[in-house]
Amino acid sequence: MSAIVLVAGLGNPGAQYAGTRHNVGFDVLDIVAQRRGAKWSRNRQFLGEIASSGGLYLLKPLTFMNLSGESISKLARFYKLEPSQVLVVVDDIALDLGRLRIRLGGSAGGHNGLKSVIQHLGTDQFPRLRIGVGAVNGGSNLVDHVLSGFFPDEREKIIRALDRAADAVEHACSSGIEPAMNFYNQVPKESA
Repeated sequence: MSAIVLVAGLGNPGAQYAGTRHNVGFDVLDIVAQRRGAKWSRNRQFLGEIASSGGLYLLKPLTFMNLSGESISKLARFYKLEPSQVLVVVDDIALDLGRLRIRLGGSAGGHNGLKSVIQHLGTDQFPRLRIGVGAVNGGSNLVDHVLSGFFPDEREKIIRALDRAADAVEHACSSGIEPAMNFYNQVPKESA
């Protein structure tokens, strides 16, 4: 198994999307960058914001969610990375709020950002960290749900989850995807 060289967090650029369910990938990367003292800079070549630290590249595509694969594949090709060296951090409505799930590969599961990454990398065999953002409520549609912020009673749980997801990224980068899966795919004790 190759070491992770690139961590890409999926989200939408712009202040109007900050703090939404769809932007938890960006939020996790912001935590990782802050912990590492890495600074973000806009990169037109790779269509995103990039931060780097100790041989690890962090990428927030600025192409909007549904075109994220274009940005990720440009950077991966430039550095000659295998898909197994790219960890994608993404929201998931099928997981309970705050639940983490790391996988070595698999389908997009209906997520348009992951569909784009799969299309542009030419494979679904790349690791991903999914963060549960809660299911769509009966009266909402999917787009409204993922582009909405978290309710006050969800904030504490999602803040803990984002911090834990940043820990999972670091664990995956230092120890490998499988050890991170074994640890972080478990339901945290406070959620059980």
